[in-house]
Amino acid sequence: MKRRKFCYFCENRIVTPDYKDERILRRFVNERGKIIPRRISGNCAAHQRKLTNAIKRARIMAIMAFESESFR
Repeated sequence: MKRRKFCYFCENRIVTPDYKDERILRRFVNERGKIIPRRISGNCAAHQRKLTNAIKRARIMAIMAFESESFR
């Protein structure tokens, strides 16, 4: 039996993921730098959209890398 996945942001009552908080954003990016899809992360649709925008903003502001250094 598969375990039901819960939205990290709904559980912790976080309204909007902050693009400046790299520690939380890194949870939802795999080792190659790709954003983990909703079906794997367990996020709800609204928070997944906000998370995607936050990760993209962090990349543009150079808080996060676009890709991992080891895969170049």
